[in-house]
Amino acid sequence: MVCIIQQGDRFAHDFIRWIYAALNLLKDVQVDAIIGPQTSAQANFVAGLGDAAKVPIISFTATSPSLRPQTPYFVRTAINDSAQVEAVAAIVKYFRWHRVVFIYEDTDYGNGIIPLLSIAFQQVNARVSYRSVIPASATGDFILQELHNMKKMQTRVFVVHTTALLASRIFLKAKEAEMMSEGYAWIVTSGLMNLFYSLEPSVVDSMQGVVGVKPHIPGSRKLKSTTVSWKKKFVEINPMIPPPREINIYGLWAYDTLSALAMAAEKTGFREPSYLQNTNALNSTDIFITGTSQTGPNLLAATLDTNFTGLSGNFRLINGKLEPSSFEILYVNGTELTQVGLWKPILQIPSQMNANITGFAGKKLKNITWPGESRNVPKGWEVSASGKKLRVGVPANIGFPQFVNVEKDNITGLYVDLFKYVMAALPYTVEYEFIPFEISNASTAVQTSNASSAGSYDDLSYQVFNGNFDAAVGDITITSARSEYVDFTFPIAQGGITRTQKIPHDDENKGKYFFVQPLKRELWLTAIAMFIFTGVAMWILEHRFNRDFRGPPSEHAGLIFYIPFMTLAFANRERIVSNLARLVLVVWVFVVLILSSTYTASLSAIFTINKLDQNGDSDVSRLIRNGDYVGCREGSFIYEFVKRLGFDESKIRTYKLPQDFHIALAKGSENGGIKAMFSRTPYTDVFLSMYCNKTYMKVGSTYFTEGSAFVFPKGSPLVADVSRAIIKQTDNHNISKTNEKGIEKTCGEYDPDFWQTVELKSFKVLFGITAGITGTCLVAFLFSYFYKNRDVVRRIFSNSETTTWSKLNAISMHFDRRDPKSFRFCITFVSILKP
Repeated sequence: MVCIIQQGDRFAHDFIRWIYAALNLLKDVQVDAIIGPQTSAQANFVAGLGDAAKVPIISFTATSPSLRPQTPYFVRTAINDSAQVEAVAAIVKYFRWHRVVFIYEDTDYGNGIIPLLSIAFQQVNARVSYRSVIPASATGDFILQELHNMKKMQTRVFVVHTTALLASRIFLKAKEAEMMSEGYAWIVTSGLMNLFYSLEPSVVDSMQGVVGVKPHIPGSRKLKSTTVSWKKKFVEINPMIPPPREINIYGLWAYDTLSALAMAAEKTGFREPSYLQNTNALNSTDIFITGTSQTGPNLLAATLDTNFTGLSGNFRLINGKLEPSSFEILYVNGTELTQVGLWKPILQIPSQMNANITGFAGKKLKNITWPGESRNVPKGWEVSASGKKLRVGVPANIGFPQFVNVEKDNITGLYVDLFKYVMAALPYTVEYEFIPFEISNASTAVQTSNASSAGSYDDLSYQVFNGNFDAAVGDITITSARSEYVDFTFPIAQGGITRTQKIPHDDENKGKYFFVQPLKRELWLTAIAMFIFTGVAMWILEHRFNRDFRGPPSEHAGLIFYIPFMTLAFANRERIVSNLARLVLVVWVFVVLILSSTYTASLSAIFTINKLDQNGDSDVSRLIRNGDYVGCREGSFIYEFVKRLGFDESKIRTYKLPQDFHIALAKGSENGGIKAMFSRTPYTDVFLSMYCNKTYMKVGSTYFTEGSAFVFPKGSPLVADVSRAIIKQTDNHNISKTNEKGIEKTCGEYDPDFWQTVELKSFKVLFGITAGITGTCLVAFLFSYFYKNRDVVRRIFSNSETTTWSKLNAISMHFDRRDPKSFRFCITFVSILKP
């Protein structure tokens, strides 16, 4: 015997009475199968009774994924709700929505599917920004208040998973809250779509443009004829009520369940009696102890083995559950549901079909008329939760107008221009307005002593968190503390903190031998050797031809040192007549020019380093030990940064304007000013460009920090789009070009490790070339001399009676004579020049 507990049964609304009815059927009626547990709680409990009595418990309405009875005697002839989560996620992915809001019922039915939906949305890169849990018995005021709370959020995509009764109330209130208008997107699960044609007309009217999914029911002659017969029967029973457009899915599953059970019963056959009495039940007061069905196990096996094409499609049970099918994608269009697509599990899509990565068969979905009768696909979020212009807060009077300059009716500056440039590059239009962060505009800001500013940069960021601003633009640095309550875009400006100091004037003696510091000792010795070598070469090349190089032997040594040294000032007056000597002199002048320039530059750098080192400026720890005052910008995070470096709060002074820093640095730490200024690198560049002639310089290494970025509320969908626009414009060098226009070039940068004493290896090649050319000229000259005077040389060295010293002395005396040919040439040349 098979018993069906119908959905309209009076026991179905009372869990205890429903359980009592099931026990009565098992103990007294002794049925062989029960059809009808409607909820997960009912099915879970009755499944245990069926397992004890060996009676199949069959349900075609309990679809919650939370239903997992550990017994083979529970059979679910309905599709599990978990089968639709990928179809719902595919809709979100298809329309490129990245944030959704869950609205679900606080029951086993509502809670069961939410974890699976969350996982499915993560796989399509969609984030659940809010979860609205509504009790089944919630009042209308509670629902309306919850909808108003969600309306204040930026997300405009809502996924609803509730029973039809609660969903009807939600959509009526949503229309009242004006949330069924253009820009909103609503997605409902199959539980509501399956019962759509049984909803009240007012509910259907409030659901215009709602998208949903429902199991795909393939058309068949049997389904068509059964529907016609069912409508006729419906009219006979309810003559005053128009029949529904179709039999809902639960009716089809009920029909197929009865068909499958009838087929199984025919295979099994019934014999009376079919129950074995449990002897423990006779002596026990436990009402849950029942007898055992002899037919039940065979009936269960035959049912699980049943496979046929029913009204709902292919009826096949896998592990006691109905095989999942494809899902139709529909939307509410007037009083009808219009199909716009078909979703299939990826593995069920034939390779020859044109299926995209979302699982939809075909290239794309058909057009949908969205809420508010809009044909435009909703973006899925609103830039401003109020639906108005984006309220962009900007810091007022930051002291550096190059970055942000707030005037009465005009807000300009580098970061303002960058924001406009990036927003214009978005693929959609965003309307916004700049609002100065002033005391009059900061209703909840922390009031400060500043007459125009409503707070620090942390306060400005917190206003975005509180919702007073939809975004913030300015020189706002990315910090870990601020990122706890707001989101930053990709940086638009470089980070880093630099230290700027004034180079003092110092005329004190740098040491007795400071002038030898620029060059290494090896370089000094080599240079002196080259001086002497060049002087000797010049004397040898010019002595026989040039009367300026002749005279008593005491003058020869003076000429050897005089000529090379006078080239330092290019002041030698001696006329050079030999071409070889001229070549040597030209090369030597080139060497002297490079050597003197290097010496001068190195000496100047050493003087600069000494000025900073003698005042203890090259090390922050010295500033701390000396008790020097340092400065930073007012309201900036650098104040806390300098404290972390080790400076006492009493030694940190804050300023706003570049002029204030200039005056403080000029005074110095001892006279009420500061010794060093800590600021972000862009501010340092601007400051140095303004006071380049005041000998201010960057000192020390740059401290690494994150750069500046635009600020948006946590979870704002604009963050990703704006960041992508910034990256794109950065790759195209547009950001860097805008930065170059906004900030001028600066003075030099001081690096104590850059200038070092010049070593010999820096001049090896130059000295090598000089020595090679000079030596070659000497060899050529001496070869020419010995060749021309070979007879004299042969005669001197052929005399065997003289010593070697005498021979060398004779050659020297001969070399010391003036060349007569050159003398006659000089006389002729001078006579030609005379008038």
